Amino acid sequence: MQGDFRELTVVPLGGLGEIGRNMTVIGYGDDLVIIDSGILFPSEQYFGVDFIIPDFSYVADNIEKIKAVLITHGHEDHIGAVPYLLREFDLPVYAPPLAKGLLGPKMKEKAPSKIDNLHAVNVGNPMTFGSLEVEFFPVSHSIPDATGIAIKTPLGVVVHTGDFKIDHTPVDGHPSDFRALARLAPEGAFLLLSDSTYAETEGYTPSERIVAESLDNVIREAQGRVLVATFASLISRIQMAIDSGSRYGRKVAILGRSMVNNVRIALDMGYLNDPNNVLIDIDRANRLDPSQVIVMTTGSQGEPTSALVRMSNRAHRQVKIGRGDTVIISASPIPGNERLVTRTVNNLMLLGAVVFYDKNATVHVHGHASKEELKSVISILKPQYFVPIHGERRHLSAHAVIARDLGVELENVFVLQDGDVLSIGRESGRVTDHVSADYVFVSGKHVWRATGKIFDERGSLASGGVVFLQVHIQGEGLNKRSSVETISKGFTEDPHELEYLEEASYLVEKDINRQLEMGDEKFLTREGIAKIAREKFANFLYNETGKRPTVMPSVVVS
Repeated sequence: MQGDFRELTVVPLGGLGEIGRNMTVIGYGDDLVIIDSGILFPSEQYFGVDFIIPDFSYVADNIEKIKAVLITHGHEDHIGAVPYLLREFDLPVYAPPLAKGLLGPKMKEKAPSKIDNLHAVNVGNPMTFGSLEVEFFPVSHSIPDATGIAIKTPLGVVVHTGDFKIDHTPVDGHPSDFRALARLAPEGAFLLLSDSTYAETEGYTPSERIVAESLDNVIREAQGRVLVATFASLISRIQMAIDSGSRYGRKVAILGRSMVNNVRIALDMGYLNDPNNVLIDIDRANRLDPSQVIVMTTGSQGEPTSALVRMSNRAHRQVKIGRGDTVIISASPIPGNERLVTRTVNNLMLLGAVVFYDKNATVHVHGHASKEELKSVISILKPQYFVPIHGERRHLSAHAVIARDLGVELENVFVLQDGDVLSIGRESGRVTDHVSADYVFVSGKHVWRATGKIFDERGSLASGGVVFLQVHIQGEGLNKRSSVETISKGFTEDPHELEYLEEASYLVEKDINRQLEMGDEKFLTREGIAKIAREKFANFLYNETGKRPTVMPSVVVS
């Protein structure tokens, strides 16, 4: 399964066929490294799940061979699972300085004994792990300190781009270093693993400076309070708000625990600058005239518990949205979140806010390369083998077509699935095995693997509600009689349907009493009585209302 010393091994454990949960194991012989370990935000089908992390089974099976965890940048879909990984395994983690800074509080909370496992890398300085020589190189993305990783192996250079785009005028002044790429693989890359998120998008990705100009224009023209929702780790957008606030005499307040933490870390490390002291807390902001305030907040993806969504539902304790407010949602919906974002926009508009978002204003550009940029990287590196990474199947397939069009041999392009074990030799490559890459769910402090059954049950509860039946059995022998009480949650608010609950209770009570009078032993157990109650009650409700609530009987004998 592992291949031998003549082969390179590539095992994606997340990030293929999905947007998030990025994690890949790459190595040669007995020397393996992990690149990234991120989270995936759940779709609506996963009721009660905070986020999803990779399955670490392959790591456990190969722990003696794994030399290090390498982090490309500080976004949650690349670092969010690192504390869970280090809770199980004692591995060194090497990350760009900002990513290391963002990981610190997560480690203190979830794996405090491993905080010293974090190490900041010097971009451009090689590190050696057995037969692997690793070098980080800078790329442009939507967070400072984003990097790609080049790995020199006995077979040649492996290049992992991380998330990137080609931005010649990035707001942080650090464009992607493609001279470094050419230097790292002067004879071409043996293997290229490249970001595929926007492989279907024609042309080039616009510069972040366009967003800076658009946000500045909206803030300048706004008469009242301005609220800007974006990703908590989008440091460049927060800097834009600080700069505009300073320019137009506005103070900037930060809402959302993750954004507050990230701002504090970025300020301490020098990735954010506030020379005119425009940053204030929300309580002070609420005492100012609205025309003097910008509020930066989380919730750009319509997350149900986020600050912006609670504001849109009039459920936020500190901020009430109303007429005169301008809301900027400075992010594009992650695939699967479109309905959540649309619902939030509609609710904000109903409250009287003017809303700018990706459909009506240039308030966001994504941080990923489009087709022409992807072509440039392939043309520079001229890879012998190519694996598209980071994206849904359609993105991976589109990127594979680009690579083949640019001359990579058809048999050397591998569109993988999470869990595939790709073994590559000097002359050929093939998928040799498939390992577990299941979803691992996180809810609060609970981490677990689940079958679909629990989510089917939660879906049933959410769609049909639940009716609790309490069946009381009193008396002795053939004189036993039953009475039934019901409590419903989430079933209906219709008075006519509530009457059906009473009628169903009466019919269940009547049916149980008939069985008790007959003295049939198989119906005289608690289990038998509960079975009668559940079936009779559920069938009656479905016949009368067309609804199937979850019916949960309990039997009390006195």
